[in-house]
This record gives sequence, structure tokens and C-alpha cells, in this order.
Amino acid sequence: MTALAVAYCLASRLAYVLYTGIALRRQDRDAFFTRAWGVEGGFQRFRRIVSVLMLNDVLAFGLLCVVTHDTLEVSLDRTVVIVIGAALVAVGISVKVWAANTLGSDAYYWYNFFAPPRLHRVVLAGPYKFLENPMYTVGYLQAYGWALVTGSLPGLFAAAFLHFAILAFYFAVEKPHFQRLNGSRL
Repeated sequence: MTALAVAYCLASRLAYVLYTGIALRRQDRDAFFTRAWGVEGGFQRFRRIVSVLMLNDVLAFGLLCVVTHDTLEVSLDRTVVIVIGAALVAVGISVKVWAANTLGSDAYYWYNFFAPPRLHRVVLAGPYKFLENPMYTVGYLQAYGWALVTGSLPGLFAAAFLHFAILAFYFAVEKPHFQRLNGSRL
């Protein structure tokens, strides 16, 4: 059961970041979605697929942590580990929600790949005042926190893999696009 949960989690993350990355690069390079379905139609088609992949990714990680619960052995009292994990979950989700609210829901789904923003600007409000990329940095603390809450050693490794994969996506796809839009060297 553990091997299946690990495989499902890893496959889900790869499906999410690879599909999203390839689709956004095709849109960026060839206007794949907007040429076929227009700006709104193309964006909605992309968003529906990515939403399913995102949800599947979250469920796969959660399942892995539940299936492999109590496999993490640390010298701390279990209650302390759960409290630390819950704090990480709270901070990670709070920062992610704060960042998403600062940017708006369209930015959360990469709308600027489909229609250029009206104002080409770097956002320096909300958590972006303090971090270049709060969603993919501090916003991933909840993955590590959930692994701690469930006491899942494979969950901690999976959280690191999920984190690495989204950062690789950011540097390979999102950041170059943002730099082209804004003419900046962030």
C-alpha cells in the first residue's frame, strides 16, 4: 500500500507540473489555447484541467501521509510534533491565501499567459512586500506540516519533492514569462 501511495503522489505531482508547464509554454510560444478558443475560452479550458490536476495532487499527498502515518520517529513528544506541524500548516495556508488574495484568482491560474496584464508591474504588496515568491516558498510549509501532523516520514520526503518540483516549474516556466512581460531581471 505504501509503494502505491508514494507512486500515486509522485505521479500526481509530475502530471500537475509537467502538464501545466508544457501547456503554459505552448500558450506562451504559440498561443495554443487562445488561438483555438479565444482568451477567455482558452483560459477556462486550461483552468479546468489544471484545477483537476491541482486537486488530485493535494489528495494524493494527503493520502500518502495518511497511509504512511506514524512512520516518523523523532525524540520529541508526539504532541509537540503535532503542534509544530499544525503551526506550519496554518502559516503555509495563511501565506498562500494572502498571496492569492493579493494577486487575485486569475493570477493564481496564470491568466497573464493568456491575456497580458493591463499594467505591467511587479507586485510589492501583501506577502510580496517581504518575499519574491511567497506561494512557492513559505506557502509550501503546510505540506511539511501535514507530514508532521500525520507522523509520516515518506510524507516529509514527498513534501520536499513537491516543493522542489514547483520551484523547478517556477524557474523554468513562470519566472522567464514574468521577466519577458515586465522586462525585469528578477
